Amino acid sequence: MMTTLAALFGALPLVLSGGDGSELRQPLGITIVGGLVMSQLLTLYTTPVVYLFFDRLRLRFFA
Repeated sequence: MMTTLAALFGALPLVLSGGDGSELRQPLGITIVGGLVMSQLLTLYTTPVVYLFFDRLRLRFFA
């Protein structure tokens, strides 16, 4: 989570910049930030679900 936050804060200047050529870099920054947020949310939700699935599978067959 800390790595994702560090990368996200590093990409914020791409999103928030307003100088020459920023109209070319801003979509890249938005894509980076959106991808980082989505991957972090997906990781936070799928990891416990997969763990519970395998735990219940273990209890069903080996308990």
